[in-house]
Amino acid sequence: MRRVGKWAAGVGIVLVLVLVAGTAFAVWTVRRSWPVDDGTVTLSGLSATVQVYRDAYGVPQIYADTAEDLFRAQGYVHAQDRFWEMDFRRHVTAGRLSELFGADQVETDRFVRTLGWRRVATRELALLQPATRRYLRAYADGVNAYLQGRSGAELSLEHAVLGLTNRSYAPEPWTPVDSLAWLKAMAWDLRSNLEDEVGRVLLSESLPLARVEQLYPPYPYTRHAPIVAAAAAAPVVRGAVIQSHGTKGTLTTTRAALPAGVADSLRALDADVRGLDALVGPTGSGVGSNAWAVSGRFTATGKPLLANDPHLAPVLPSIWTQVGLHCRHVSRGCPFDVAGFSFSGVPGVVIGHNARVAWGFTNLAPDVSDLYLEQLQGERYLTEHGWADLAQRTEVIKVAGGGDVKVVIRSTRHGPLVSDASQTDELVGKDAPLLGADVRDAPPRGDGYAVALRWTALDPGRTADALFALDTARDWPSFRRAAASFEVPSQNLVYADVDGHIGYQAPGRIPIRSAGDGRWPVAGWTGTHEWTGYIPFERLPSELDPADGLVVTANQAVTPPTYPYLLTTDWSYGYRSQRIRDRLHQAIESGHRLTAGDMLAIQMDSLNPAAAMLVPRLLAVPGLRGYAGQGQQVLRDWDGQQGMDSAGAAYFNAVWRRLLRLTFDDDIAEADARPDGGDRWVEVVRGLLDRPQDAFWDDVDTPQRETRDDILRAALLAARDDVTRLSGKEPADWKWGRMHTLELRNASFGESGIGLVEWLFNRGPYAVGGGTDAPQATAWDAREGFAVDWVPSMRMVVDLSDLDASGWVNLSGQSGHPFDAHYLDQVDLWRSGRLTPMRWDRAAVRRDAQASLVLEPPGPPR
Repeated sequence: MRRVGKWAAGVGIVLVLVLVAGTAFAVWTVRRSWPVDDGTVTLSGLSATVQVYRDAYGVPQIYADTAEDLFRAQGYVHAQDRFWEMDFRRHVTAGRLSELFGADQVETDRFVRTLGWRRVATRELALLQPATRRYLRAYADGVNAYLQGRSGAELSLEHAVLGLTNRSYAPEPWTPVDSLAWLKAMAWDLRSNLEDEVGRVLLSESLPLARVEQLYPPYPYTRHAPIVAAAAAAPVVRGAVIQSHGTKGTLTTTRAALPAGVADSLRALDADVRGLDALVGPTGSGVGSNAWAVSGRFTATGKPLLANDPHLAPVLPSIWTQVGLHCRHVSRGCPFDVAGFSFSGVPGVVIGHNARVAWGFTNLAPDVSDLYLEQLQGERYLTEHGWADLAQRTEVIKVAGGGDVKVVIRSTRHGPLVSDASQTDELVGKDAPLLGADVRDAPPRGDGYAVALRWTALDPGRTADALFALDTARDWPSFRRAAASFEVPSQNLVYADVDGHIGYQAPGRIPIRSAGDGRWPVAGWTGTHEWTGYIPFERLPSELDPADGLVVTANQAVTPPTYPYLLTTDWSYGYRSQRIRDRLHQAIESGHRLTAGDMLAIQMDSLNPAAAMLVPRLLAVPGLRGYAGQGQQVLRDWDGQQGMDSAGAAYFNAVWRRLLRLTFDDDIAEADARPDGGDRWVEVVRGLLDRPQDAFWDDVDTPQRETRDDILRAALLAARDDVTRLSGKEPADWKWGRMHTLELRNASFGESGIGLVEWLFNRGPYAVGGGTDAPQATAWDAREGFAVDWVPSMRMVVDLSDLDASGWVNLSGQSGHPFDAHYLDQVDLWRSGRLTPMRWDRAAVRRDAQASLVLEPPGPPR
């Protein structure tokens, strides 16, 4: 998020005066919004009483007689715990942050308005099942019942702070569209290869195409198994021309040379994307998740186990809320009996289990977005049939403390012109030369190029229907029917049930292209790179009860190269998935019967994926003694694990960062395209290690020609100084957790730049273990340092033999209220790899309850 600048400075000054004026007043202000979780409260619209039990961590279990009462109560409870988060998110997704924070947010709002998330969500509402619309309406009614009569500090500390400079702001009533719009933000957070598509272009400015492709190696099928091990052979589908060369699955692709003007346009787009990512979560090397299921054939109980830990950007409060939603008597009219993780602002459970079925998600990350270069002439754009009128609409951005800003949003048949999305982009492409063969017969260029985004999430869909259908699935067929509506974002769905089955299903709206593979921006005026349809759900990868008794997903390739449709070429490279699979196989082959504790231990596995290939090479570097050689000695004794106290992890990761910078920074002019250290770069370096004279090893800024061994030696020496500065002079003092820290920052006020304001809302830094592309995926960006920028946002292990033996943990806590007991009461559990009981049986829920709230309808109880 762009910092809130002058607004934040004003808040800081006023807040200092308020706090100095009276600590008691400050405490009263902080506590005013804390939820009432004991006793009886009247909630309008209920048909009967609703019971809300909360455990020692503030997690609610809600019991009601009707589905509408259940979701009305969930809306009320979400608003109790997280209303600022909900209010902030809906301003993000509607492009209305300027209403809160002023002119600094106009460009962000302009970009979101151009994408049109809320407009799509509004259209989506009409497509949903009547029951889904009722549930969304009931949820909104519950939120609004909580808002009734509350304002400012009665809602949240954030609302109180906002009121110091924006006194006219008052939250609007919640609507079903507010809930649906947040699903668009999550689709953006989990989008696939948009950055890779832009990154390849930016790299091609300074590198020949062959060397760019060297930085995007093919998926290593021989070393890292795909999710679905076998795919039926079938004719290749038009637009997904796959040539299978052994096991590499190389895709054929060509690209015309792109001119500098187009690269400038894409660079500006990349800047806007990164600005929006700061609000809803960045993508990058840490993007991913782990989810797997183990057949009862290999467990201590004889029933399946399912584990899941989605990896997302760390924010405070955590993106997830934990909840149980229970119809007192499950029936067709009230079919819900489910527990798991939800999004504040969205009814239902997203990931969890009901009485019969458990499920988890990881990001499938298919290529569902394409960038089209569009040739403009005034308010027209070129097609293969001639010039067509741009679609246009004007929207007004209201600005706190300033005048309204009108924005004109233009679109082609492919989607919105994202290159119009900020003032920086308006002149981009005016002078760019044409693209050669693609425009041989084109009329004069006119005003230059624009960039349009085609993305499946910009078409209305039925994902909200799927969430409620997943919550009520009873078996594999009903689970797959639910998945068929899960259109955006495409996820890997992992399944287990009480009858002993495990399974995998890929859902989603995944395009079929008439030509090309979606790896590069394409000319929009030729008609040769169009989407001709979507992969039928029946042809998407799916498997029930695989022969080896395991379903393992961690963003690796879904299918082998023989699969007849193109999903993507930009998979994660399978290091996490293979480590999980290897650990499960090791246990099975030893005769060990797997337990829920084993699943958690695998979630906390921190093996560095680059260690096995690189440490022997580092130890072979000769001539390092004394101070310079101490790091080698530490590596000799290191097991590759990255615990908080590990000296080997501290030194190795310092070497890895230096190695990447020394090898690639001189060749890659674009700073944002330089190595972030993720699994793609592990695969790139793996290939280079066997080519000691490769041009990438040479530092073009020196007169001599460096080789692999020169760079390895230089990385060892530079890293010795780095780790001394960051962790200590003596190897006995080196600890990975001193370098690898997590700061939990509030998504809005936590980036204000004002120390006092940030102190109110942010927490940390915390020492953590793990690393990029380990199962314990606390990712860091080698371009920036060792601080954590991606985390397992929660962990869950479900035991299908006894649901009360299941466990879960959130990143931070249930509450969104700073200084509330549940704002941060799970972070130490999360850091140390512990779970809390995921209670299921109602007697167990009541036994563990620390608070009991009765919500009753107005008038005499019924």
